[in-house]
Amino acid sequence: MLASAGEDFFRAVLQGTPPGTVFALVALGFVLTYKTSGVFNLAFGAQAYISAAMYFQAVNEWNWPTLPALILSVFLVAPAIGLVLERFIFRNLRTASAVSKLVVAIGLSVALPAIFEIAIGYEPVAGSTPVGVVPDGADVYYDPFGVYPFSRDELAQMVIALSGAAFLAALFRFTSIGLAMRAVVESPRMTELAGIHADRVSAFAWALSSTFAGMAGVLIAPRFNTLVAPDFFNLVVVAMAAAAVGRLVSLPWALVGGLALGWFIAVFNTFLPDWAETFTWLEPFTDNLTPAIPFVVLFGIIVFWPAIGATAETTDPLSGVDPPPPTPLTTARHPYLTLAIRAFGVSFFLVVGWVVFTQADIRWMFLVTQAVILSTIYLSITVITGFAGQISLCQGSFAAIGGFTVFQLADRWDTSVLVAALVGALVAALVGALVSIPVLRLGGVWLAITTLAFAFFFDSVVVKFSWVGGGETSLLRGTRVPRPTLGPIDFADDKNFLVLAIVVFVVVAFFVIQLREGTIGRTLRALRGSEVAAESIGISPARARIIAFAVSAFIAGIGGAMLSIQQENVNYANNFAPATALFWLVLVVSLSARTVEGAGQAGAAFSLFPAVILEGTFLAWILRSEDRVPGFFPLSPKWRFVLFGLTAVQFARHPEGMVEFGKRRSTAKMNARLHERYPVDTDGRVRRHPEAETTAEPAEQAAQETRP
Repeated sequence: MLASAGEDFFRAVLQGTPPGTVFALVALGFVLTYKTSGVFNLAFGAQAYISAAMYFQAVNEWNWPTLPALILSVFLVAPAIGLVLERFIFRNLRTASAVSKLVVAIGLSVALPAIFEIAIGYEPVAGSTPVGVVPDGADVYYDPFGVYPFSRDELAQMVIALSGAAFLAALFRFTSIGLAMRAVVESPRMTELAGIHADRVSAFAWALSSTFAGMAGVLIAPRFNTLVAPDFFNLVVVAMAAAAVGRLVSLPWALVGGLALGWFIAVFNTFLPDWAETFTWLEPFTDNLTPAIPFVVLFGIIVFWPAIGATAETTDPLSGVDPPPPTPLTTARHPYLTLAIRAFGVSFFLVVGWVVFTQADIRWMFLVTQAVILSTIYLSITVITGFAGQISLCQGSFAAIGGFTVFQLADRWDTSVLVAALVGALVAALVGALVSIPVLRLGGVWLAITTLAFAFFFDSVVVKFSWVGGGETSLLRGTRVPRPTLGPIDFADDKNFLVLAIVVFVVVAFFVIQLREGTIGRTLRALRGSEVAAESIGISPARARIIAFAVSAFIAGIGGAMLSIQQENVNYANNFAPATALFWLVLVVSLSARTVEGAGQAGAAFSLFPAVILEGTFLAWILRSEDRVPGFFPLSPKWRFVLFGLTAVQFARHPEGMVEFGKRRSTAKMNARLHERYPVDTDGRVRRHPEAETTAEPAEQAAQETRP
């Protein structure tokens, strides 16, 4: 028995070594990028996907030999992408915060695959992947121990991963360029004073890290059944656990972490089924927990390893000379201008509402309603990111909790749908508070990674439970949700439901505004500015963060419930998957994460942009004829990912968002003239102009002299 168990264990270790080296290779790329640029590069998977797809296109479609295709995809295209990203994007973000860099990287992870597919004309082919870089890589096996045979592709992965780790270790330890790369990360301005050309060093670092991404993509590609970008992103999330072992800075520990992760998964998958036969209570874990092992490991490493919390983010010592971010325009705008803008807004929405309720067909009614509901969900990002300054990548999971709760209560307990929506929001708030407790000591990049791990754990495990996603019920007839009825009002009518969605959004928006102007909002702003200073005046960061997570989860839950009711189905994969939630964050923070208006515009952009712009509807309205629209319309839906993904680049330059920045530029002169003509007191009241006061005094004196 012991001999058999030992042999199974040894076989599992050998079986886990090839995927472990894959995890290690990706983790090395993570560490290399973070170590040389200070960017936690979530676009690493997108870069790897582009090289893999380029290699596939060259070998399978253009019939190139392996070596030229490898040179093109790994040693030409990959470093070129790195140079372009460094020159036009990240060079301008060296002194930006880690959160700003992370948001830009998320935007690029969305935009880069779509840009490549549009430019090259690449379309994924189901069941077709490129061959490995070695001849007969998938067909020739070697079994040196007589226990587990290694393919040539697997051996190539292991050799390249180990060689890459050795090369990077030597580069940073024994070369001047390695020292210069680390110095540029610490402070590019101080390295310039020492005579180091920071731009050239940074360009070399990005080209090198992108080459590693390209090599990883080409080596990993044969493992997939179909080359699609989401699979590469998922692999990157799995490899984060290995990078976390090295705390994003240690190459040897990242290598060890990748191998250990591969071994642990293989051993777990080998022995758990046998244990489940003996201990029946383990059977649910066999099917549900196995896919989520990397996410559980990642969450556990970050939460329970004290060294993670002690890791300080890299900051430029000279960043104190940078100007502070501008205050929201609403706090500096003249009251008369505010009234004019509000009057215009009310008039605009009245006109749009009249058109929608009188002219819109079923499709446009659906899109407008979806835009309103998404705006409600996006208000949760306004609270957690705009007010609290925290990056949460699991807002989609909180919204899904609201949707699944409505489904469960309506399907099993015949509960009122509106009551179930409120219960779903409360459940989401409870889960949000529980998620926030173990990550209270974390911030910045580490908080983002932890919430992303939770999102993928929810996606891989929790959704599959019958008491959440429906189990067999979901497979047979879907997660159907009925429309509610309130007295004589039947919300099965789309117009009635749109009114309900607007009411919910207005109520939630009013609550968010009151939250921003109240004690909680001021507390969150204080913590966002300086946590140390906030603590010195008696503010509890832990309590404030728990409240922020709970409130944002509640808002996401109520929005997720409304979206499920509107579509009469939860539609988890399309509405709430982790990749979708990432796109939400990019869109909201790019437009304006600190205002209710930004959330509303983000919801409208997500829902209406393809139908209005990409299909040429707006252009046809301008030209007054669909026949005049150019023949290249409708544009590919991929353009939405390109345009919205690239808008994240502007976030680091304008943290207030593109909408706020545009309003500031357009109203600056008018605001200044109004303040000059109608000065405002410190309490916000408009006082009379000095000229009016001086001209009024003689008239008053003359009136007094003529009185009897």
